[in-house]
Amino acid sequence: MRYPAEETAEKHQRILTQAARLFREKGYDGVSVGQIMQATGLTHGPFYNHFASKEALMAESTLHGSEHSRVALDAATISPEAMRQYVRDYVSAAHRDAPGDGCLLAALAGDARKQPAVRPAFTFHLKSIIGKLAAHFPWKKKNHARQDAIVMLSAMVGAVALARAVDDEAFSDEILKAVNTAFTT
Repeated sequence: MRYPAEETAEKHQRILTQAARLFREKGYDGVSVGQIMQATGLTHGPFYNHFASKEALMAESTLHGSEHSRVALDAATISPEAMRQYVRDYVSAAHRDAPGDGCLLAALAGDARKQPAVRPAFTFHLKSIIGKLAAHFPWKKKNHARQDAIVMLSAMVGAVALARAVDDEAFSDEILKAVNTAFTT
């Protein structure tokens, strides 16, 4: 039975959205195609009507998640204070505690290096975010904006990843606060 194109496209987007969330929560190897399809309310059977493989889904869902993150950053480019707020929100307990809803960089950097199919999408996302930060963050000196954006984003991603990894909530909060303070005051 053939489904209308709109319904097929909606299902495809639903799969991408749930896959991106689950991959951020559990890693690329931590979630199965069956779990993704179950999260979408679909059976495992139609998966291959949408994707050639799990690796193809991983790559496309990484781009899908990237688009979501870039939209949030685009909204922050309206003012210097909005850019600072973007950093505050990124390096926060709320972001730390919700990897499925957060940035794919902090959630999947360690996994992406082991997934050749994902690396181009991951690289595209990273370069895009660095470019936007370099162009729009209120740098004190503009002559090293790209280098400063790389340093800042590396610190932000690292802070969230480390804050998620430790078993001491006070220390986790301290990590976030240190990086937050370094870039927003």
